[in-house]
Amino acid sequence: MSFDFDTIHPRLDTGSTKWNRYPPDVLPMWIADMDIAAPPAVLQALHQRLDQQILGYSVAGPDVRAAIVADLWAKYAWRVQPDELLFLPGVEPGFNMALHAFVQPGQAVVLQTPNYRPIRLAPGNWNLPRIEVPFKLVNAQYITPMPLLRQALTGAGALLLSNPHNPVGKVFPREELLAVANACLEQGALIISDEIHAELCFDGRRHIPTASLSPEIAQRTITLMSASKAYNVAGLKTCFAVVQNAEMRERFNQARCGMVDSVSPLGLEATRAAYSQCSDWLEALLQYLQANRDYLLDAVKTRLPGVVMHAPQGTFLAWLDCSALGLDDPQQFFLEQAKVGLSAGIEFGDDCQQFVRLNFGCPRALLEEGLQRMERSLLTR
Repeated sequence: MSFDFDTIHPRLDTGSTKWNRYPPDVLPMWIADMDIAAPPAVLQALHQRLDQQILGYSVAGPDVRAAIVADLWAKYAWRVQPDELLFLPGVEPGFNMALHAFVQPGQAVVLQTPNYRPIRLAPGNWNLPRIEVPFKLVNAQYITPMPLLRQALTGAGALLLSNPHNPVGKVFPREELLAVANACLEQGALIISDEIHAELCFDGRRHIPTASLSPEIAQRTITLMSASKAYNVAGLKTCFAVVQNAEMRERFNQARCGMVDSVSPLGLEATRAAYSQCSDWLEALLQYLQANRDYLLDAVKTRLPGVVMHAPQGTFLAWLDCSALGLDDPQQFFLEQAKVGLSAGIEFGDDCQQFVRLNFGCPRALLEEGLQRMERSLLTR
């Protein structure tokens, strides 16, 4: 079966966060939201759910839980029980809930940089110290400096992990992930693992859920996942946490504190359909995104002099180093001169002013349009 990823779906005046941020003449390539239609099976399931005509408060039924459990086993050989799943309106509420529930006042929260802005800000939401451990770039790959990480974890309450990593697109290999997880166990630090991009791995890589490494690691890990990125249903605000330690699961659930509510019936239905009916669509999407990545890599090398890109191993996000351009603010330059809206590097780390993040999860024609605009802006400056 073939799927259409090339059609451009107009999103101006649709209430889209991505397309509403800038004036209409700016091409938005910033937030992690694909300009690709959700899978046909998901859309059909949503239409059928709407035919019920009542959209009251909803809970995840056995069919939703069974679809997730089967998917986790099929993709990762990770055996999860249905009652180990907790449903939330987003990954961001999830890692904030975990910090509030488990990290004591004064304990530090460790994270690797550059990193997703809400992860960087999360410790501050609870007045917790934040320790950042920068990745080390070795042979065009981002590597965890284990001695620095172990030092940072001393006395820390938690590690906030992003895997596949946003923004550098790193897919942690088993050996490195195991070293990171074991360092947390040695120091008694909780692992809070944001795995929202789990399905989006390139070049034959397969995501490894942190909690699947060993029973001991599973007992100290809260895993946050969602259909939102791979199946492009983020606006339905539905994710799930996998918490295999029963005591931790109860404590985590209590941290809702009247602020983190249940999820929508449409989000639950989209999640069920995504994980039970869309494997062929996902395989085709991965091929399309990998081709977009390779197209972008070649274009950066040949058409954007002064910009450096290392191939992301996963996600649909490119981390572009603009240091050689000599610009005060590359994000502002491309916004004003190219009319392309990118994510500013400073959002991901205090030393990332010379970087921008570009979303290549879009029809090829939109990607090419963005590249043409950026190329012209560099040629005419």
